[in-house]
Amino acid sequence: MAAVSSELIVSVSGIRGVVGDSLTPEPAARFAAALGTYLHGGRVVVARDSRPSGEMLKHAVFAGLFSAGCHVDDIGVVPTPTVGVAVRNLGAAGAVMITASHNPAPWNGLKLFGPDGAVLSAEKGKQVQKLFESGQFARATWDKVGSGVRVPPDVLEEHAQLVLDQVHVAVVASKNFRVFLDANGGAGGPLGARLLQELGCEVVQHNCGADGNFAHDPEPTPANLTDVAPWVKQTGSAVGFVLDPDADRLALIDETGTCVSEELTLALAVKHRLREQCGPVVVNMSTSRVIQDLAERAGGTFSRSAVGEANVVERMRGTKAVIGGEGNGGVIDPRVGWVRDPFIGMALILSLMAEDNRPLSELIAALPTYSMLKTKFAVPRDRLAAALAAIEKKWPEATADKLDGLRLDGPDWWLHVRPSNTEPVVRVIAEAPTAEQAAALCKQAEELL
Repeated sequence: MAAVSSELIVSVSGIRGVVGDSLTPEPAARFAAALGTYLHGGRVVVARDSRPSGEMLKHAVFAGLFSAGCHVDDIGVVPTPTVGVAVRNLGAAGAVMITASHNPAPWNGLKLFGPDGAVLSAEKGKQVQKLFESGQFARATWDKVGSGVRVPPDVLEEHAQLVLDQVHVAVVASKNFRVFLDANGGAGGPLGARLLQELGCEVVQHNCGADGNFAHDPEPTPANLTDVAPWVKQTGSAVGFVLDPDADRLALIDETGTCVSEELTLALAVKHRLREQCGPVVVNMSTSRVIQDLAERAGGTFSRSAVGEANVVERMRGTKAVIGGEGNGGVIDPRVGWVRDPFIGMALILSLMAEDNRPLSELIAALPTYSMLKTKFAVPRDRLAAALAAIEKKWPEATADKLDGLRLDGPDWWLHVRPSNTEPVVRVIAEAPTAEQAAALCKQAEELL
């Protein structure tokens, strides 16, 4: 099927577009030159997910970085969180990850990292974006052009060991878990299989070759895993782990073959982490209240950031959080890195299963229960301010937070209304004790929008 024509999406997070249409070597090289200019040269890690187009874009990125006087460490096809580990271990000035995350196969893009191994903050990303849009790049003279595509040691092994150091491997290994792993042809298969084997698990590998051949929709939501889910029960696996193409999100399937809400990946990881060390927890404003309940029950503090991985990380640093993340299956554990990392997520969840000696379905059933609905609507930007004011007035008893659009918190429900950064729409997300209540909240918000 031919890809739909699209505009190149340029934001503080990087660029993303359809390869051969909006995303070609030219903007990729320019964006890399913008990063090289921002970094004032230095050594830069370059990596990609398994999409075949990544090989072409990699050379464009090399050219842009070389032209700005940067030297490159090419670490090949690896998960996004591994890039963060590599930046720190190699002492690099930054990194470019070539990925379109969970977008369909025709898409690709560039994601930028700073010297701390975290994705660039919105403020820093805006500076790179301005350089890209202005074209005011630092161009090295013939004798200062960057060089040396150096392949460093096994960064996957370093990442795996970092995860293993955070859990009691012997406890997990004693259970001899059979684990179903679906990497969907993405970058996370090799590391995922290696890590699970080192945790003493028998691994049933499904599409774990990092070849970029997506067997199902790349976004690992329950709706896209209906064909995969039955394999968990059929193979007698204790749990199914599913990764997105660049492996920074983790979806779960329980032992009965039932898909678990992506919101609960972080909840289970938080539950185990707080058992080890009670401390602050940070999530974004659109993440389930389940995590807040778990944090408060454990005696920890809880706070929310604006939507976006960089915003979560910034708040985590400010609060010295022991764990955080986003409700899309993204677990951030500072002991491993400042990037959403499904590998520490797997290790924490397996540890919880082992220590409690309970199947995943029972652990899920023991969590607080809410129903969430995610919707989006086309709303002219010039009408948005008035609409948000009307929504706030509709629920005067709720606590309002305007950090990122408008979030209203009721006694047992919440509603978040925010303009999308990547689409001309307004996202409306509600969570309540029942599906009917969540739907009613979204419906009333829609009428006011």
